[in-house]
Parts: sequence; C-alpha cells; structure tokens
Amino acid sequence: MIGLILGTSEGKNILSKLNRYTDNIFITTATEYGGQLLENFKFKKLNTKPLVLEELIDQLKENHIEILVDASHPYALVITQNAIEACKRLGITYVRYERKSVLDKFKENKNIIQVKDYDELKEEFLHINGTILNTTGSNNMDKFITMKLNNRIIHRVLPSVKVMEKCFKLGIKTEDIIAIKGPIGYELNCGFIKEYDAAAIILKDSGIQGGTEEKLRAAIDMGIKALVIERHAVKTDNSFSSEEEIVNFIVSKLSLM
Repeated sequence: MIGLILGTSEGKNILSKLNRYTDNIFITTATEYGGQLLENFKFKKLNTKPLVLEELIDQLKENHIEILVDASHPYALVITQNAIEACKRLGITYVRYERKSVLDKFKENKNIIQVKDYDELKEEFLHINGTILNTTGSNNMDKFITMKLNNRIIHRVLPSVKVMEKCFKLGIKTEDIIAIKGPIGYELNCGFIKEYDAAAIILKDSGIQGGTEEKLRAAIDMGIKALVIERHAVKTDNSFSSEEEIVNFIVSKLSLM
C-alpha cells in the first residue's frame, strides 16, 4: 500500500494521478477539513488527526505501507522529520514533494528581507513603525504576542471555528483578524495593505501555490517591507518538485503499470 501525507493542493493532484493506477492508498491529514476535501478521490483508508512519531509508525505498520509520500506543507518540519524517521525505522521508501521557492527573482529588492527564525524577525520589527500584516497562519500567533510589540499586528488566518477560538483565547481583538481562505491574489493583497495602512507584511516562502509571489509583488508595489521566514531545508534522496515525476517514480518503484 502507498502512504500519502497530505497538506498541500499538490498532494491532492498527486493522489488524483495515482488514482489512474490504484486506490490502494492510506492517506493522513492533520485536520478533518483536509479529509473533507477528498470525497472525489479513491483510497482505502483515511486518518484526519495529527500523528506523533509512534502513532505514525503504528499506522504505517498496520497498513503495510511500502512507500510513503510526504506532500506536507514546506514549513511542516516536524511532520517531515517524523515521516523520515518512521521510514528509516521500518525500512520504507520515503519520497518528498517539495514546492519550488519563488524568492530568487525578488532577492535583489531591498524591501524583501529574509529571516531565519522568529528571533531574527523580532529584531527586524525594531526598524518598523506601523501596522504589521501577519500572513504566516494561526500556528505561530502566540510568538507575536510574547514579543510584546508596540506595533499593531493584523493576523490573516483560516476562517474556521477552531482558529477563531484560538485567536480569542490568545486575546486577539476581532478588528485585528482577517479570516479568509488562501491563497490570496495580488489585488486583494494590495487591498489589505492599503486598508490597514500596513508598514510590513510577514510571510513564508510557500511557493507559487501558496500565494507567495502575489504577496511579494503587492509589498513591492505598495512600497512596504516583506519579511520572509526562511524554510529549513531537509535533504532526502527522493525529492521532487514535479507532480508527474513523483508519480512516475512511485509507479516504477511499485511496478503499477
């Protein structure tokens, strides 16, 4: 059986392409919402809750996984590390789908600033006067609160009950929340920057599919800083940035033709 960790739109595309050959697939997502998006696909088993390392190992063993495809988000580092370790322990082939970066075409622009982590990000905030638009999602909102900044932070997050509850639990005001499902286009990014008179936007290098290019272009054209949290590169033997190539590799490896 094929194991597939889903966390990106490309993961669904990979699943669709694999369905040309088989439905003998075990899928794991981090949320029920992720599972709800799969009703038109074919697979044998679906898990919709986060799995720690030992739970992942148990699932891989229980479902007799021969090859594990990691199509999680580029910044879901713990998931990727757990997947690699689980495959190593069980002798399973690990395959990674990695989104291409879009930063190279913008790296010469003085308004595009790359930071390694949230400590470096805080240092950059010292040079910014005004509102900051956070588009990195809800998982790290608490980090901004602990920084105790004087800047107003507008958080752009997924419009789910769970996320809204988290926002309010952290004490984030309603007027400081933009609840919308991404990715967001160029015009709307410009609109949010203008509406909140933002002096900077924080984002991740989530690739074209994650709307990174639209955010960067909006920041440049609106004359504000774009603070990009860098990816932590994970080196693996079987890494692909093409959906077709990764599917061809799997089909060849498992002799599905």
